[in-house]
Amino acid sequence: MKIDLTETTSSRINAALVQARRDIGTPAIGMVLTLVIVTDEENAYDALKSANDASHEHPSRIIVVVKRISRSPRSRREARLDAEIRVGADSGTGETIVLRLHGELVDHAQSVVLPLLLPDAPVVVWWPEGAPADLAGDPLGALGQRRITDTYSCEDPVAALGSRAAAYAPGDTDLSWTRITPWRSMLAAALDQQQNLAVVSATVEGENDNPSCELLAMWLADRLGVPVNRTLSGGPGLTAVRMETKDGVIVLDRADGALATLCMPGQPDRSVALQRRDTAELLAEELRRLDPDNTYEASLKFGVARLEATAPAAPAAGTKPAEAKSETPPSKPAPKPAKKAAAK
Repeated sequence: MKIDLTETTSSRINAALVQARRDIGTPAIGMVLTLVIVTDEENAYDALKSANDASHEHPSRIIVVVKRISRSPRSRREARLDAEIRVGADSGTGETIVLRLHGELVDHAQSVVLPLLLPDAPVVVWWPEGAPADLAGDPLGALGQRRITDTYSCEDPVAALGSRAAAYAPGDTDLSWTRITPWRSMLAAALDQQQNLAVVSATVEGENDNPSCELLAMWLADRLGVPVNRTLSGGPGLTAVRMETKDGVIVLDRADGALATLCMPGQPDRSVALQRRDTAELLAEELRRLDPDNTYEASLKFGVARLEATAPAAPAAGTKPAEAKSETPPSKPAPKPAKKAAAK
């Protein structure tokens, strides 16, 4: 069932929701959280589709906030709220409210959203793109226990990681971090099997300006305390991780974006499924936990600049290993003793 409301209010939207549930014969509310999506008209469809797919695992009330910014000075002053309500088969396993804010109401979206939140239920705020610099300080972000962004959609994803670290607050997370969960699990399991092997350095290989690659490199550097080098590849996404040990190299290589090969010293190579996941799967994973992610915080705050400072320096092009500059400078010849001054 779909209901369109023009020039409406939050109270009228709530009343329409109650009536819609009665009309379809499901007056009880069985939703576990409220998901607030802050987006624009262009990206609203894809974001809502991903949220509806994720709602099959997490039944929720989905509130889509679309800020319609007009170029006309008169339209910018006129506050208006239009809403679209979807219940039943048109809204996954929960309810959907699409809010279109016009005029001055764009700057006061939290006043519209607050009366529509489910009572006594967690609130998660998701910016598919265009997230504010300070998530917890944003009026809509302040409503949520969890705040989800995706730095991959930024113009400069690597610089965006620095902004996220500077303004981090407990509850912040990013889908670029969620994308590397299978990688982190596989690498941790490999190290558990090789507890007698001490990692001395590591290399993360992936696309340029890919925040997931940077986050994985920072996670390895933070957890292992070793230099981590970042090298580029043609993708797709993250392609390989190599961890150097005194007894050999542990390699997790995924060249095609679907199937990876795990190589460990003293063991046969094995194939592992490492499929790239869509946004709905990533969102569903993030909705499984509502507590602060301390590991993400530590990795994010490790910093890209610090990662580059700790990476092992590569020898100059054309330089043979034997000709590489020695860490210890050659000793200088001992100075000759000064001549005694002639006696007057």
